[in-house]
Amino acid sequence: MISIRSFSTLAFSLTLAACSAEDQTKAVMETRAEVPAEPAGKVVKTDAEWKKQLTPEQYRILRESGTERANGEVYKEFKHQGKGTYHCAGCNALLFSSDHKFDSGCGWPSFYDPAKAENVVLKKDSSLGAVRTEVTCAKCDGHLGHVFDGEGYKTPTDQRYCINGGGLIYVPAKDAAPLK
Repeated sequence: MISIRSFSTLAFSLTLAACSAEDQTKAVMETRAEVPAEPAGKVVKTDAEWKKQLTPEQYRILRESGTERANGEVYKEFKHQGKGTYHCAGCNALLFSSDHKFDSGCGWPSFYDPAKAENVVLKKDSSLGAVRTEVTCAKCDGHLGHVFDGEGYKTPTDQRYCINGGGLIYVPAKDAAPLK
């Protein structure tokens, strides 16, 4: 007969193994060699079309307002990306540039300003018991993250666009070298 302690140890070990296997298969930020064509107008798709186009993680972030894990693989990759642009993984709209990127230490990709402001919409978000400002893509309404004001960062805007990297496509500049 298996003791409770043995059963608990076995269950805990299996949980850790499952989590480790899951982390190894997590997608990182999509990267493309060429700048994608931006949509001319609003992008409207059915739920089935979004599920077919996006990875499960992109769908969770962009369509269900999900949040990726802080300090995860996407963030580690982001910190080493050189010059380039960041586009919406849902519709290819230009959103951010490495020119406005900074390391806020929060565990998610951070920018102090959008690269193309008309492609970004800010809305009041009262979920989770706090009032925040949600950042969405103006072209496809995809959830990107949140923006925070007045935190004291030494940036031109004193804003921190805290963005889910899994909802972005990174396009390196033609002459860009990865950061060390």
